[in-house]
Amino acid sequence: MSTISPFRPALERALNHALAHLDGLERQAVGARASLDTLRARLSVPLGDAGMPAAQVIDELAAATAGGINGSAGGRFFGWVIGGALPAALAADWLTSAWDQNAATFACAPAVTVIEEVCGGWLKELLGLPRDASFALTSGCQMAHASALAAARNALLARRGWDVERDGLCGAPPLRILSGDQFHGSITRAARLLGLGSGAVTGLPVNQAGQLEAATLQQALIGSAGGPVIVLLQAGDLNIGACDRFAELIPLAHRYGAWVHVDGAFGLWANASARYRHLLAGVAHADSWATDGHKWLNVPYDSGFAFVAHADAQRRAMSYEASYVAHNDHVREPKDWNPEWSRRARGVAAYAALRQLGRDGVDAMIERCCAAAHALVSGIAALPGVELVWAPTLNQGLLRFPDPRPGATEADHDRWTDQVSGAVLAGGEALFSNTTWRGKRCMRVSVCNWQTGDADVARAVAALARVLERARPRPPDLAV
Repeated sequence: MSTISPFRPALERALNHALAHLDGLERQAVGARASLDTLRARLSVPLGDAGMPAAQVIDELAAATAGGINGSAGGRFFGWVIGGALPAALAADWLTSAWDQNAATFACAPAVTVIEEVCGGWLKELLGLPRDASFALTSGCQMAHASALAAARNALLARRGWDVERDGLCGAPPLRILSGDQFHGSITRAARLLGLGSGAVTGLPVNQAGQLEAATLQQALIGSAGGPVIVLLQAGDLNIGACDRFAELIPLAHRYGAWVHVDGAFGLWANASARYRHLLAGVAHADSWATDGHKWLNVPYDSGFAFVAHADAQRRAMSYEASYVAHNDHVREPKDWNPEWSRRARGVAAYAALRQLGRDGVDAMIERCCAAAHALVSGIAALPGVELVWAPTLNQGLLRFPDPRPGATEADHDRWTDQVSGAVLAGGEALFSNTTWRGKRCMRVSVCNWQTGDADVARAVAALARVLERARPRPPDLAV
C-alpha cells in the first residue's frame, strides 16, 4: 500500500505558484504594487496555537505576498546590478533545499564538497585567475571581500611578525586600505567586520574615466611609510563600470609591499568574454579577488566567490580544527576556507549554471547584457529631454533628465531625474535605480539578466518616451 509523501502537496503547490510567477513576468509590472500597509495587514496574522496543512501555508503565503514581489527575475529589471536565475540554477537550488546538506565538511556533505572543488576550478578558469589560487563560496560579494581581506590581514601582519589569528589586533601594526574614491560600501563594512575600522579606508581621487592613476596611488603608498597596506582596485565600479589599469597598478603596489585586492562584484566576469577581457588585462597578478554569482552568473541568492593567490594566508585566517569535527585530508574541506561553518550548499546552483551555459554561453550572456545596456542608454539618450551622462563601457550607463522649466536649478534637475525614473516604475514597464554621481542625480542603467533581449529594451525605451512626452511643456491652447 503506497503512501503519499508528506512533502508532495506543499512542493506541488510551490511549483505551481513559482511557474505562475515566472511565466507571468512579461505581463506583470516590474515593480511591486502592494503597499507597505497592505503587506503588513496580510502577513501580520496571529500565530495560532494549532498549525495548518503545509499546502495551505504555501497557498496563503503566495496570496499574501501578491503584488509585493519585484520582477527582478525578468528581463526588464535594470536596477542595482541584480541578475535573475537560470533554469538549471533555480532547479538546482530547489534540490539544494531538498537535500538539506550542511556544506561545512566532506563528512556532512560528500557530493557537495566535490561539487565545490569542481566549481572553484571552473570559475578560476573562466575568470582567468591562477589555477593554484584558493577560493571560498560565500553568501555574496560582501563576505567574499571579508574573506579575502581577512587573508590579506593575516599575510601582511605575519610579514611583520604578528599572528593576528592568535593575538588579535590590539597592539598590531595599523593596516590601511587604499582605493579609488568610487569604492563600494561593502568594503567599508568588511573593514568594520575585520576590526580595521572604516577610518582605515582611504578613498583617492580618480580620473575622468573613474580610474585610479598610478601617480596618485604611488603618492599614497609613499605616505604609508612602509606600513601594512591593502590596495583595492576596481573591476567594474558600481556607477559606470570603470576598470582600473591593473597591468600598471598591481606591479606598482607590489613594489611597495602592498596586497592587491580586486573588487570584481560584476566586472570580473568580463574576463570570461573574448570581447571585453581586454578591460581586465593584468588582473590575474593581484593577490585576491571577489565577485558575485547572483549577479552576472545568474544564480539564485546567496552566491559570492572569493579567490586568494596565497592559499596559506586564507587557510590560516579561516580554518579551525576540533576533535568532534571529522576531517578528510584527501579533499578540500569547505570550512577551512569559508567564514561560515554551518552553511547552505550554494555551490550546487553555481555548478548547474556553469553546466547549462558552458564557456561559450557565459561569453554570450555577458556580451548580450552589454549590448542591451548600450542599446538602452543610446535609445533613451536619443529622446528629447534626456542628457547622456555615461555611455556603457560594460553593462552600466548613466542618464539624467533636466527639468524642462525655464530657470530650473541643479536641484530641480536632480528632483526631475528622480521623478522621471519614478514615473517609469509606476508605469510598470521597467525598473531603474538612481544614484548620485559627481554631485548629480542620475538614472543608472544596469543590465545583468540572462533574459534581457531586444523586446525588453524596446519596451523600456518606449516607456521613457511616454513619460517624457507627457511631461513636455505644451502651448497654452493645447494644455490639458
